[in-house]
Formats: sequence, structure tokens, C-alpha cells
Amino acid sequence: METILDLPIENKIFYAVLVFSWTVYLWEAYLAYRQRRTYRSTMHVPQELGKIMDTDTFEKSRLYQLDKSNFSFWSGLYSETEGTLILLLGGIPFLWKVAGTVTARFGLGADYEIFQSLSFLMLATLFSAFTGLPWSIYNTFVIEEKHGFNQQTLGFFLKDAVKKFIVTQCILLPVTSLLLYIIKIGGDFFFIYAWLFTLGVSLVLVTIYADYIAPLFDKFTPLPEGELKEEIESMSKSINFPLTKVYVVEGSKRSSHSNAYFYGFFKNKRIVLFDTLMEDYSPLNKDGEPENVPAEETDTPTEAKAKPKNKKQGCNNPEVLAMNSFLCFFLFAVLIGRKELFIAFGFYDSQPTLIGLMIIFQFIFSPYNEVLSFCLTVLSRRFEFQADAFARGMGRASELYSALIKLNKDNLGFPVADWLFSMWHYSHPPLLERLRALGGTKFLFLTQFYLLPKEFVVPNVFSLNLKLYCNGPGPIHF
Repeated sequence: METILDLPIENKIFYAVLVFSWTVYLWEAYLAYRQRRTYRSTMHVPQELGKIMDTDTFEKSRLYQLDKSNFSFWSGLYSETEGTLILLLGGIPFLWKVAGTVTARFGLGADYEIFQSLSFLMLATLFSAFTGLPWSIYNTFVIEEKHGFNQQTLGFFLKDAVKKFIVTQCILLPVTSLLLYIIKIGGDFFFIYAWLFTLGVSLVLVTIYADYIAPLFDKFTPLPEGELKEEIESMSKSINFPLTKVYVVEGSKRSSHSNAYFYGFFKNKRIVLFDTLMEDYSPLNKDGEPENVPAEETDTPTEAKAKPKNKKQGCNNPEVLAMNSFLCFFLFAVLIGRKELFIAFGFYDSQPTLIGLMIIFQFIFSPYNEVLSFCLTVLSRRFEFQADAFARGMGRASELYSALIKLNKDNLGFPVADWLFSMWHYSHPPLLERLRALGGTKFLFLTQFYLLPKEFVVPNVFSLNLKLYCNGPGPIHF
């Protein structure tokens, strides 16, 4: 009787990919189950937060996170099932043939592999966009709407989705075509040139994102002169942070969630604050537009909701590792010549470079990527604690302490987490851990006497951005 050890190498590769994929999914599902059990069993505010978080907010956050977890389970199950069926039914080689048919209609034969690759990429992203759209709509207009965070209309949402797809293609297709061309003409050391190219593209995108890409979707305005801007600039100087500009982005037209990030390199750093992060600037804290003001003089888009439901606002960190990308391209150069990798996924007669990239980076590197992702999560948590300690050392612990509490309230974050789920997923430490590290007994004692008022945070909201001192470039999600 034939065993799995007797199967051809390409079959072993294929089944190993499927088994590992489902193993990761089941592990993630188990962790999510543990966290849902925490949501269901933790019915009362933890004693340490008894005077900080009211019962109503705690219950709202519990139900919100429970709904999100249930949604994540079903969407994850669908995604895993869809991916498995695509592999089992030969969806990848089928789509490659369709892409070849499309390019052939323009008089481009099999020799024009790069054009066929771009056609394949566009069809694949289009398929992904359509299959993911119902889940995205449900998440936005059912879950986020139910819990008071959604600020979009369906028309605005769909126009935004189309715009995102077009902008993505405008960036993805030229970059991919150049990468494939470099790999084809690069000779034995193509992986070095490919690595340098992708590194350069990453640096350019990070540099231009908030100036040229993000404004296509949201309105960016300089932070007005005032006490908040003065304190941000003063604090930046005190820690030698090379700040050049501070922007406010109109995030409230989509959601009432709060966020902030910074970008730039060397002596040119810029900070972006969501309007929902600051109570003085967030339209969600206002009763509506002033009377007798013409529509064209307001900043609220006509397609966004005029009267948001959540009128309360208070104040993942991607890591780009150059050595990691170099290692990946080096291993890609080693493996790209193995025919069995292509045969395993249904490519018997050809070895397209784009397909090789997808097979190796997405499937073969999956175990490595999971380990790396976990290590980066642990590293990110360490940076968060370092940033909090830095804030405490500057005498800003009380402001950061209250800001963390308010952010948790405004975003309906649940303060209790299963230890295993937290260890695997949380790039930011859970609220209780951060408060303990920040405040110690002194601040916990103070919070027993009053609920920290809203006015206590602003204008010292920038205490949160002390993380800028410790983290590398990229968005910071609070």
C-alpha cells in the first residue's frame, strides 16, 4: 500500500502546504476560541479598573469584541476553505491560462510573460476584491454600524473601494513589471538587484504615502497653530525628534475609531493625527454643522453621514527588515529552478517567474513567516513598554496613563485578554499590563477617587506619540 512517503516530491510539497495552512488556521481558531471564552465569562469590570471604567462601557466593549471575534471566525473559515479549493481545483494554473488568453487577444503570445503576469495579477486582485467585498460590507455596515463606529454610506464605501483598487493597480503593476524584468535580466546575482529594487520602492512609498497617496482618499490639513501644536513641537525638540510637519487627517468620515502615525526618514519626519484622536478637532464631538452654513463651506463630505452616533472622542506597527528581504530573495534564487515546485501547483509545461514568486513567498516560506511574525509581535510589545517607560521618565506618565484609558474607552477595547491569545496576537500590551507598568501603586491609588475626566487628556495627547522615539518608520496604531 502506497504511503505518503512513497509519493512524488511534488505531491509531498502540495500536501505539506495544505497541512501547514490548516494547522495554522486551527491554531488561530483555538486561540480565538480561548479569547471568546474570556469575553463570555468576564461579565464584570476588573477590580483594578473599578473606578476607571464604568459598567456600561465595559459591557459595550465586551459585546463589540465578541461580535468581532465571531465575525473573524466565520470570515477566516471562509478564507481558508476558499484557498484550499483554489489549490485543489487548480485555480492558479487556470487563472494563468485565462490571463494568457487575455494577452493573446492583444496579439501578445507566450513570449510576453511579463504582460501575461500583469494580466494574471490584475485578475487575481479583482477576484480577491469581489470575494472579499461581502465580508467587508458586513463588517462595516453590520458590526461597526451596530456598535456606533461606522460613518460611511454604502455609496461612499463602494466609491472608496473602487478608488483603492485603481490606486493599488497603478502602483502594483508597474512595480511588479520592473521587478520581473530585473529578475529576468539580472543573471546569477539577480536576487541582489531585486532586493535593492524592492528596498528602494519601500523607502519611496513610505516617503510619499502621506503626501501623495493618502490624500487621494482623505483630506489632510496642517494642524492649526495653538497650544497642541506648540506642545508637540516643543516635545519633539526636547527628544531631538526631527519633526517637520504635523497633519490632521479627516478620519471621521469613515469611522469614529482613533489612530495616529508618522512617516519619513532621517531629518524629515512628519506626524499624522486622526481628527477623531483629539476632542477639540473631532467633528464627532459636535452636535452637527452650524446653522445657515452653506454645504460647500463645510468639511463634511456629502456622501458621509451628517450626524454620527458616537459623540465621544479622546486623545500594526509594520517593521521593515532589510536583511529579512535579502534572505528571502536569496532563498528564492536557490529554489526558483526547482521544477517540482511548479509541478506541485499545476504548472507542468512552464515556470513563470511571477508564479514562482507567489509559490515560494506565499507557500514555501509560510512556516518562516509565521515564526517571524510572532517574533516581530514580541519585539513590538517590547518597544511599547520602552516607549511607555520613556514617557514616565519624562514626567508624562499621568497624561499617558489617562490617554490610554480614554483610547480604550473610545475604541471599545476590552481590557481583559487570554494570556495565550495576547502573547500570539497583541503587538501592543493589554491595557492592564501597560497601566501597571506605567502607574504602579501611586496612580492606581489616585484612580480610586475619581473617574479621570475628559479634559485631563488634551492638550497632552501627544504623550502617546513618545513611541515615535522608540519605533522605526511606519504607522503606529493605538
